[in-house]
Amino acid sequence: MRHTAHSLRQLPPVLLLALALALIAPPARAQRTPGTDSVRISIDEALSRAGSLGEESKLARSQLDFAATQVASARSAALPALDGSFSYLRTYASPYQVKSSGASADTANPILKLFANLPFGRVNQYTANLTATQTLFSPKLGIAMRVANLYESATRYTLREQLAETEYQVRGAYVRALLAGELESSAREAVAQAQRFLDQERQRLSAGLGSELDVLRAEVSLENLRPQLVDAQNAAAISTLDLKRLVNVPLVTPLVLTTRLVAPLAAVAASSDPAIVASTRGAVQAEEENVRIAHEVVKGAISAYLPSLDFRMSLGRLMYPQTVFGLNGTGWLTDWNAAVTLKVPIFNGMKRGADLSQARIGLQQEEFRLAQLREAVQLQFQQAVGERERAAASITARQRTVDQAQRVYDLTVLRYDQGLTSHLDVSDARLSLLQARANLAQSIAQYYIADASVQRALGSSSAALSRAR
Repeated sequence: MRHTAHSLRQLPPVLLLALALALIAPPARAQRTPGTDSVRISIDEALSRAGSLGEESKLARSQLDFAATQVASARSAALPALDGSFSYLRTYASPYQVKSSGASADTANPILKLFANLPFGRVNQYTANLTATQTLFSPKLGIAMRVANLYESATRYTLREQLAETEYQVRGAYVRALLAGELESSAREAVAQAQRFLDQERQRLSAGLGSELDVLRAEVSLENLRPQLVDAQNAAAISTLDLKRLVNVPLVTPLVLTTRLVAPLAAVAASSDPAIVASTRGAVQAEEENVRIAHEVVKGAISAYLPSLDFRMSLGRLMYPQTVFGLNGTGWLTDWNAAVTLKVPIFNGMKRGADLSQARIGLQQEEFRLAQLREAVQLQFQQAVGERERAAASITARQRTVDQAQRVYDLTVLRYDQGLTSHLDVSDARLSLLQARANLAQSIAQYYIADASVQRALGSSSAALSRAR
């Protein structure tokens, strides 16, 4: 916010002078490209486009969708898992294979008959398995679910913060583009006025009522204004391109701004307490969720010292055909078992202690970041309110200056027409009027930018931006 106001104050004085007719000139209109339709857009429509078409808003909303998948992934760990498999095993040589002279010998041998249906030494083996697993007790499971929920909540606050930032950028870009467009229009009108004044001086010289010096002065004044017009056109083009980028308008499409840059009817007084602003700001609330996540990470590091309990059941069917494709639907054997496993951590090289220390340090860092953020938000809000109040006071003071400069200019022109003053006095009066009007327009722009900064400090966004999807 300060940077924007400072940039306005750093405009060259000659460019600010070209704002003479900024408050009375019609809204700036973009140059029309042959075959390209213009886009007429108000500031509310610009906010709506930025919310629905801008990459910044889309990226923030995609982060929220990603957080929802994280929650679903964490919850899935608490549900039972069911896996199926089917495999074929070919054994070419095994110490369990029994050599025999023939089928009759195998049948006659009682040992071979005893192990006839066992898998030892079988050449062909088909296995079909269905395995179910369920975690019965694991502290890490509950921690993971809570972390996922906190992450989703933090992402929602971050989305609100991003929408507020997008609105601030769009409002600032719109005001700067509107001011630059009026600057261009005013510079063009100033050149036209200087050209008309030069023509008048030449006519006066031809009629013997003027002097060659007055004509030379008028020519110099005109030539000094021409570079200002070129600079104003370049500034207007750059400002409009920045606004097009934010609202996703093609760069070659002419843009017409329909919202006027007029003085506010009344300045808005800030009634919010900075401490309350900090507590309701999306960035602060998101950081508070990060602190809670850090607490859960500490709990997770402590849970590494606790045992876990799992249940597993497997149902399998096995077949040992004599040939590779001897699947006739018979001879399947059943393998059905269940197990409950208790895992007790004993020693892992001091890794659990290091992880717990890192988690506690991470928690302290998040708490420090939260405290810093609260202070920064309060400072940002107070600075924005102060800038808006100063801009409002500046508008009142500079409006009086414009009225006085207008009166001086009118009287000077009247005296010039009566031959009581010189061209130099008229030029000085005109320059003073131009400077006064330029200062007023600058104050109005600064007020609206400061007002956008106040809304940014509050972390709020307009309904036009929030509803856009």
